[in-house]
Amino acid sequence: MYSIKGKQAARIEPVTFSELNMTENDIEEILRNSIDMICDEEESMLIVGRQVRNEKNGRSDLTAVDNNGNIVLIEIKRDRKDIEHRKEAFEFQAIRYAASYATIDKTDDLVKKVYAPYIEKYRSEFELGELTSFELGIRKLNEFLQVNDAQKNFNEKQRIILVASDFDEQTLSAVAWLNSNNVDMSCFRLTPYKLNEDLFFYVEKLLPVTNYDDYYVNLMDKSVMTTVTGDKKITRRSLPKIDLMLEWGVVKEGDIIVAKGREDEGRLLSNGNVTVNGEEKSMQAWLKEIYGWSSVQTYVFAVHKETGKTLSQIREEYMAQKETENTEI
Repeated sequence: MYSIKGKQAARIEPVTFSELNMTENDIEEILRNSIDMICDEEESMLIVGRQVRNEKNGRSDLTAVDNNGNIVLIEIKRDRKDIEHRKEAFEFQAIRYAASYATIDKTDDLVKKVYAPYIEKYRSEFELGELTSFELGIRKLNEFLQVNDAQKNFNEKQRIILVASDFDEQTLSAVAWLNSNNVDMSCFRLTPYKLNEDLFFYVEKLLPVTNYDDYYVNLMDKSVMTTVTGDKKITRRSLPKIDLMLEWGVVKEGDIIVAKGREDEGRLLSNGNVTVNGEEKSMQAWLKEIYGWSSVQTYVFAVHKETGKTLSQIREEYMAQKETENTEI
């Protein structure tokens, strides 16, 4: 990262969380309140637990449910040294926690064991009214699954997300192998930078990638690559965002965007944000406030009022049209 003053650029060097005197609890709390840091705008997620203890007295850092009905385990380590000095491998600890959640087959069970205690712990963040923590948890979780059409798929699979400021080669190798064998595990690198009194995070998804070969540890070679090699092209599937849709002209500045299934409206700006009651917000932040989820599938839940189509539908139709045109040429 660089800071720019006039025409001069000054490099900002990354720091470690330990150098910042930040604990894993600090990182947990940041992600608990801003889980969209490690979620794409194509994903919805509802945080349902923090520091959940299993029967063997292990504690999972954060627990969530995604828009496909999967239970998601989010495990956090500060720095690479924290990973390397563990007696048990980072990824294996997460697998044990995920296995304990695999036995949950009903939403009532998850709410009783995980979500209701979480709501009770952070009750100031919820509007309980006359409801108990269990009753509110059931209502919110079932609504989340119903709106995302994931009720029938609840906890058919479990996902694991590992977060750290850096990863050792053995962890990346193991996670790459697990992914290639259909275990849904992701690695996110959260690099802190400090500029004066301001703290910045650079978030990078390391795994999964299209090709895992670069992350396998070659047991015959001590010189292990920790990043993707330059001679192999790694492609990541990335859907176009609102800025490109504006450039295409499929939506335009001033269009009214409606929250799906709600009456809330915002006016689209040229930078992809919306204005709501005179206040500018990102669409993700606006939709999170409306639905009360930790992260929202922006393009599925933002509806273009004039056409009645979601931004996802508009994007899909335009891309399909362009693909047809290119095929015909």
